Amino acid sequence: MGFLYVPPFRIQGISIAGEETVVQVPELGLCFDIGRCPKPVLTSDYVALSHGHMDHSAGLAYYFSHRHFQGMGVGTVVCHPALEKPIHNVMRAWVDLEAQLTPYKVIPLAPDQELEIKNHVFLRAFATAHTVPALGFVVLERRSKLREDLVGLPQEKLLQLKNRGEAITRTIEYPLVCYTGDTAWGPHFDRPDVLSSKILITECTFLERGHRDRAAMGKHLHLNDIVELVKRSSAEAIVLMHLSLRTPVGDATQIIRESIPPDHHDRVLVLMDSRANRRRYEQQVKSAGQSRQTDPLA
Repeated sequence: MGFLYVPPFRIQGISIAGEETVVQVPELGLCFDIGRCPKPVLTSDYVALSHGHMDHSAGLAYYFSHRHFQGMGVGTVVCHPALEKPIHNVMRAWVDLEAQLTPYKVIPLAPDQELEIKNHVFLRAFATAHTVPALGFVVLERRSKLREDLVGLPQEKLLQLKNRGEAITRTIEYPLVCYTGDTAWGPHFDRPDVLSSKILITECTFLERGHRDRAAMGKHLHLNDIVELVKRSSAEAIVLMHLSLRTPVGDATQIIRESIPPDHHDRVLVLMDSRANRRRYEQQVKSAGQSRQTDPLA
């Protein structure tokens, strides 16, 4: 599995175009898509399924079944409303095959609907553009903060306002992780919650200059789209996935680096570039150790 650490989140999974895509964020109890369900992702209480293509959804029944077998609780898939019935159909077919009932849960989520997956942490769906019904997802945290115009007032005054029924706090949204799934370029890349997410995980299926038409035909992104996205996004890390095996990962990384402006190199990462990601993580560990040596509170 590919692995990246973007504090405080781990991003791990497998994503190869046409073969398998599953991306897990363990700290959120969530994985995006399920691929063939590698064992580590069983710990995720939720699967946010972007679309129904088999390389993204094949392991769904196994995810439900093995969570139940391991006593890990009922697994939940969040999906486009058009996929709710087909998922039920798949699970009914497994009842006929196995002669037993596997508990599972399906939550359809229409674009711009939300689901609370942890305290104050929400999963929001948004519409994308693919060859089948598809969603992207943003995980966001909501925090209450004192209204700016009330900052500095004595506690007694704040209490008086609150007792009069006046709202003294405001809710602020912090987009934590965005996952686009398979998608063509479209208005969803103008969304503030997409562009301002701390971590933006997006596909980059086509790299070669002559493959823009192929990307458009399959409703996928081309590297040229990523170059534009890097300019727009304020993400700390832009994680590229769903690269094709037609280009070896080392060559793909080199092509990406040559296309992306140098001042953005550090924040554009390739999930499946194990060698580069290992070096990056080793440097993170080394830097953390040095911080502890110089600052006992670090």
